[in-house]
Amino acid sequence: MRLFDVYPLFDVNIVKGKGCKVWDDKGQEYLDLYGGHAVISIGHAHPHYIEKVTEQLNKIGFYSNSVINKLQVELAERLGKICGYDDYQLFLINSGAEANENALKLASFTNGRTRVLSCEKAFHGRTSLAVEVTNNPKIIAPINDNSHVTYLPMNDLPAWETELAKGDVCAVILECIQGVGGIKLATKEFAQGLAAACKKYGTILICDEIQCGYGRSGKFFAHQWLGIRPDIITVAKGIANGFPMGAVLIAPEFKPVYGQLGTTFGGNHLACAAALAVLDVFEEENLVDNSNAIGTYLIEQLKELQKTQKHIIDVRGRGLMIGIDLDVPHKDVRQPLIYQEHCFTGCAGTNILRLLPPLCLTKQDADDFIERLKRCL
Repeated sequence: MRLFDVYPLFDVNIVKGKGCKVWDDKGQEYLDLYGGHAVISIGHAHPHYIEKVTEQLNKIGFYSNSVINKLQVELAERLGKICGYDDYQLFLINSGAEANENALKLASFTNGRTRVLSCEKAFHGRTSLAVEVTNNPKIIAPINDNSHVTYLPMNDLPAWETELAKGDVCAVILECIQGVGGIKLATKEFAQGLAAACKKYGTILICDEIQCGYGRSGKFFAHQWLGIRPDIITVAKGIANGFPMGAVLIAPEFKPVYGQLGTTFGGNHLACAAALAVLDVFEEENLVDNSNAIGTYLIEQLKELQKTQKHIIDVRGRGLMIGIDLDVPHKDVRQPLIYQEHCFTGCAGTNILRLLPPLCLTKQDADDFIERLKRCL
């Protein structure tokens, strides 16, 4: 048997990590500005994380959700206080796609509607409903194309208000900073107008914070820069620093109904221990503030570089979620970054380098990256 070939792979075998660095099987060190696709929030192999996960594994790694798991209760209480949503309810699952899937189901269970509004260039996952609200025909199979979704331009408030006024929209799902869409930011005017229109017409507002949330933007959630309070918030990626986990934060007015939602592996003991360790490090090392400070510095340095490097068209982002728009295909810069400068980045579209580093990135790491990028450009 061989692997089903779904990813084009770089010829690098990463075997070890520490902080914002990783090493391949030949001992070569790499600067990680990719964070395993925004998953590594507190850094690779953080000693506190290792200690807490190992400690839990020595007790029990998994048992059914048919019994009390006090780690889930502790996680809900601590997460609520840290992120500012202590009155919300927490549903724990395994991934971002699953979080969006359940958020959309809950919205439809609540108001009985089927229509959804989503952004052009949105990405919300690859499972049934999640892929249907993802604006990429290449990954939507015929069985998933159920004509439930209308895609609208980010920040075009009148277009969204027109659709919402029809009164049949179940939910709006929004990335306040688009990831796959090229690090495009929602404006405060758009977000606040959209939230008001959703409330007016009985539509449920879902903020997808899977990539832009959990401290990455420099606030705990990206929508907190915009002054809105969604009905449902979805998270994953950085929540457990690499352990598969997702979650749905649900406003207090939603009432659970036994049997509507469920999960086998979600919120298991090991996942909760990992997520609690992440919150420990967030607090002890002020990683959300660090994301804001170092992200602001890195964006400033990239904009300075733009003045002298003709291949950089634009630099945009917030915190440690940054897009570098190029006038050449991103592979022309990304490949030499990896193979010559030993630095990982992400990408979006055909021309955008996407930076999603661990939130412990330092000023020295940022300066190091600028020098490596400069040589490639």
